[in-house]
Amino acid sequence: MKKKIAIVLPYKEIFSKNHAGAASIWVKDYNDLSKLSNNTIIYGNLNKKLKPITKNFKNLRLKPSVFSKNKIYINAFYKDYLQNNFDIIEIHNRPEYLNFLINKKVNSKIIFFFHNNPKEIRGSKTTSERMVILNHTHKIFFVSKWTMSKFFEDLPFKSKANCEILYPAIKKPVTFNKRKKKQIVFTGKLNSSKGFDLFGQAVLKILEKFPDWKAVIAGNEPREKYNFSHKNLKVFKWMPHQKILDLYSESSISVVPSKWEEPFGRTSMESAANGCATITSSRGGLPETFNNDLILKNLTSNQIYLLLKKLITNPKLLKKIQLKNFNNLVHKIENLVNYLDSVKFNLMDKNINISKNLGPKILHISNFNEKNNQRLFNISIASKLSNGFIRNNCDVINFSYRNYLSQKVFPKLDRDILEINNNYKPDIILLGHNNVLQKNTLFQLKKKGAKISLWYEDHVADYGPNWRNNLSLIEKNNDLIDTYFITTHPDVIKTTINKGKLNFLPIPVDKNIETLSIYKHKHRYKDLFFALSHGVNFGGLRQNTLDEREKFLKNLVKLGKNINFHVLGINNDKPKWNYDLYKEMMICKMSLNLSRGKPLKYASSNRIASYIGNGILTFIDEKTKYYDFFSEKEMLFYKNEKDLSEQINDIKNDINRINKISANGKKRYFEIFNNLIISDSIIHKTLGSTQKYKYVWSK
Repeated sequence: MKKKIAIVLPYKEIFSKNHAGAASIWVKDYNDLSKLSNNTIIYGNLNKKLKPITKNFKNLRLKPSVFSKNKIYINAFYKDYLQNNFDIIEIHNRPEYLNFLINKKVNSKIIFFFHNNPKEIRGSKTTSERMVILNHTHKIFFVSKWTMSKFFEDLPFKSKANCEILYPAIKKPVTFNKRKKKQIVFTGKLNSSKGFDLFGQAVLKILEKFPDWKAVIAGNEPREKYNFSHKNLKVFKWMPHQKILDLYSESSISVVPSKWEEPFGRTSMESAANGCATITSSRGGLPETFNNDLILKNLTSNQIYLLLKKLITNPKLLKKIQLKNFNNLVHKIENLVNYLDSVKFNLMDKNINISKNLGPKILHISNFNEKNNQRLFNISIASKLSNGFIRNNCDVINFSYRNYLSQKVFPKLDRDILEINNNYKPDIILLGHNNVLQKNTLFQLKKKGAKISLWYEDHVADYGPNWRNNLSLIEKNNDLIDTYFITTHPDVIKTTINKGKLNFLPIPVDKNIETLSIYKHKHRYKDLFFALSHGVNFGGLRQNTLDEREKFLKNLVKLGKNINFHVLGINNDKPKWNYDLYKEMMICKMSLNLSRGKPLKYASSNRIASYIGNGILTFIDEKTKYYDFFSEKEMLFYKNEKDLSEQINDIKNDINRINKISANGKKRYFEIFNNLIISDSIIHKTLGSTQKYKYVWSK
């Protein structure tokens, strides 16, 4: 199973059972109950003689060096990150590690834990350093309100959405020890910052006054020396964590008289949870560790002595406080684990953009005809595909790129697409009849998880108009484009694009666009309809432009002297569009689907959908091989001008046969080439999702 999460401990943190510090205990306790422990690697630096607490530990053993051990340590982790590409990196108490990874621009979501005063840790001391942490970290957790307040000191605000308090927590002891010893305990560093000097002075007086009481001290401090000695006082240099907990369980009173600002104070939380009457100072986060009735008003040895004396001389009060502390654990490990697991599950959820009951999110970058005021709405493949996506329960944003081309602001186009991607987080970015985005833009989009597809309707095979330029256009950056959909069959195309990416794209029909049933119209007096234009976006006829279709049409007219032709786009008859085109079609019995260039497998003008989809009998060159999809009861096929002329003359007066073929053709075209089916094929081929329909054009 892939390891998705890395936990990085401080370099000097000893992740070993008998030597664990606060951060190690935190990580160990969380790891024991977390549902994500099997997906997690805990990184640390451990002497080979020591055994790690958990099995999912990875030791970053470092070779001796004169350079900074912390820098070498985090660089060693970074090398491991490059192999694992973790979803989440959780860093404990070392902002310099965080800053290193920020500078490396890691893709992982980053969680950071402050276990100490942020203003006293290298890498977060200054306001500018803390602002960097705020702006580049997905979650920052603090072990207390006090720790969080120190982080926001001198900043222009006192909170931020990605900052939260997550207290250290423990598992509630099963039973209260009813046989507690008359014993006072002090654990931790034996120095003045921890108030050890005050405790020592007070406890010696107590042991003299109450000879049936004992005291136990567990800890060490090589930098300070105190010689507190008494027959009822035992001092242990170091105890494993579990023995410390056992010590709390058997003791009656614990004292935590810290002079310094404790970030939290684990000793007070643990001793209170184990039923000690716990005396603490009010420094730092200590008041947040449990609901305490024994907070020192004045931090002096005499105040400690008086409070100890009060508890010892009032057994009922002592017992009452012990039971209160035991029964009212504030910071439960189960709550901490559930909360942190929930945060991580949400950070790792890559499917958050897709509802299980709906289709994917699609950013469709194409020409949506705003520039020509929707003159081409009825032949727009872009609009029909978007309609199909929506009817397949997809969420779609249509983005018109041509406005940017006219303004010559390509860099702004790429910036806007990247911003839309960050905001919308599409599953598919569909380039519609264009390949205008820069290579780095495509790379950034894929890096964010989107699949990139491209559809193209012009000639990209030999003998078509401008085919070389068209092919070069779609071949650009083909290593970053996942799937292609083209209106010529891939078998006839010679390209550098991996053939496995190429798919045929039929010209789609839309039930709200191809709405006519021309075969039902009674007053059709023209035999054959054809419309020619010199580019749909140009919208008219260009001067001195040669179109090989005109030669075909002139030959056809010459051969068909008895045929009543209705041809637009030649002899100064201007092309018609949208409903004007439909009106011209409705006076005709039949239509001719004739594309520029050499007839190729499945290649067709997009007018075929307007013709056959609106119920007019349609002729097409047999070399397009549309007979793979349609029979002669649905579409008619010709070999050349002479053959076409003969077929028209043979059928033009048989209106019943014309109507039957027209109706059958419309029905068949909608059955196999409607935009629901074609848009589903794009989703299926791009995402590998389950296909809803049969694709008759796909092997």
